[in-house]
Amino acid sequence: MQKVFVESHRGMCAFYPENTMISFKGALKVEADAFEFDVWLTKDKVPVILHDCNPMRTCGVVGDIRQMTLEEVKKLNPYAPASHGDKFKDMGLTVPTLEELCKMCKETKPSIRLGVEIKDYTEECVDKTVEILKKYGFFDDCWFYAFNGRIIRYIKEKHGGRTMGYPDFQMGEFDGYDAYDEIGISMNVVRSEVFEIFAKKGLPMHLFCADTKADVELCISKGASLITANNPLPLIEIVKGVKHNPDEFGKEYTYTAYRL
Repeated sequence: MQKVFVESHRGMCAFYPENTMISFKGALKVEADAFEFDVWLTKDKVPVILHDCNPMRTCGVVGDIRQMTLEEVKKLNPYAPASHGDKFKDMGLTVPTLEELCKMCKETKPSIRLGVEIKDYTEECVDKTVEILKKYGFFDDCWFYAFNGRIIRYIKEKHGGRTMGYPDFQMGEFDGYDAYDEIGISMNVVRSEVFEIFAKKGLPMHLFCADTKADVELCISKGASLITANNPLPLIEIVKGVKHNPDEFGKEYTYTAYRL
């Protein structure tokens, strides 16, 4: 079997609130090669980690992260009520900054590879994200993701970053695959008749999110170079031969679907 990288999604979001420090620390406990997260800029231009521009789904507060200062963002509680109920509500969680995350990874597991999803489609967000990744030594080995062709091209042409875009029909401002180093394909596309269209482009394939043994085995059979999972335990068991007890990571083994 070819080398398959194991990537945990938004930290280890099947077990912990997504894109939080406890979620990232959970991912560092297992044999994942990488984990993915999402970056926005605050009003005062600080890269922070949150999936949605509106923090309502994960924090229970309506707003626009781009119009909030870091001080205001740090008052949010990203306990993920939509997926985890009130279980983590009183744990004192905060929205991490990219710098906080990089510092923790550098001190805990500097070999971890980062999947950096740019959600704020501005060149400034890219520039500030790259600056921090370089500061902590993660830039050279990370992947940059975006559902926007202009941003993918900017990352590649301005910074020489390793890029992963998505099929053209899912991209904003799409202008060709030539700025892609790799391609990300979701499980619904993997299972569809159009999968071969994108497989035939000859790009290394990141397939997501494979949360069951059956899905992992399907991704491997399709030639995945990297597989992403909300629950990485079945993936780790198959790819690395390591079996974990899910109770080690809390009681959130049953989880809801995550919006991509």
